Amino acid sequence: MKPIALTGIKPTGRPHIGNYLGMYKPALELMEKYQGMYFVADYHALTTMRDPQGLKDLVYEVAASWLALGLDPDEAIFFRQSDIPEIPEFTWILACFTSKGLLNRAHAYKDAVDQNLELGHDPDEGINAGLFYYPVLMAADILLYGSDVVPVGLDQKQHIEITRDIAEAFNRTYGDILKVPDGVIQESVMKVPGIDGRKMSKSYDNTIPIFAPEKQLRKRVMKIVTDSKRPEDPKDPEQDNVFALLKFFASPERLEEIRQLYVEGGAAYGALKKELAGLILDHFADARARFDELIDDKDHLDRILLEGAAKAREMGKPYLAAARKATGID
Repeated sequence: MKPIALTGIKPTGRPHIGNYLGMYKPALELMEKYQGMYFVADYHALTTMRDPQGLKDLVYEVAASWLALGLDPDEAIFFRQSDIPEIPEFTWILACFTSKGLLNRAHAYKDAVDQNLELGHDPDEGINAGLFYYPVLMAADILLYGSDVVPVGLDQKQHIEITRDIAEAFNRTYGDILKVPDGVIQESVMKVPGIDGRKMSKSYDNTIPIFAPEKQLRKRVMKIVTDSKRPEDPKDPEQDNVFALLKFFASPERLEEIRQLYVEGGAAYGALKKELAGLILDHFADARARFDELIDDKDHLDRILLEGAAKAREMGKPYLAAARKATGID
């Protein structure tokens, strides 16, 4: 059997081009060398989501997105996190080998505490235990199947480091039970800018959703922040948000032509935004059509996810059984 590459995405908003370039695309490319495992991380979404129907809808959107973007459920193992009952049990076992100090240093928790302190609030105000234990649940997702590699963005690198620390702590106590995974970071897509120039993120509301209606997608692209220079003014392409996104979708030849327009004068932001929107729509044309078909057939999506969950559970049971036996709770 091929080594295992595991990828999950939290269903907290429509997939956007930052997700695609930073996670979907590199994760799917790993299928050439690895057995791919892909899951919709709905347990993770509970740290913030309080709308049950909204969560269900987003789970289906993420599932349809994976399939539309090229995931083959006959080749990959594709499932919904909450369909794996072994995950919560394994999470608790791992939590008992996780230092609280390690979780105190997790970026998401530290950021939430820092925001509270800046506002003069209690450090833990509004922070639920799910957010605090988020890295342990992620470790369970990774370690339950003996994952070899996990493709992540730079901002997720710490989660892999924490997972490795947890696995090593368990193994120091009980022997070589858990496989210690490696993170795979795609250097070229670490920073995909959003329409405001910051990293594209749902939390910033600066995304370009892949499967939004065409009119809405074009409208988002036209909102990309630029400076106030006139078309005839020379500009630095490397400081421009539109050019940063064109790099991912324009051909090398066209990109060089556009670069010269910036440097020599003649780059009109409005025209370039329209060109970018067209390139994005062309790039995802087949995927958008496939997504529209899939999202209208929830029963089909459920069947695929449940079939994948059955495969994932078979892969996870030996690792959970070994952990139970090692700890003496078998």
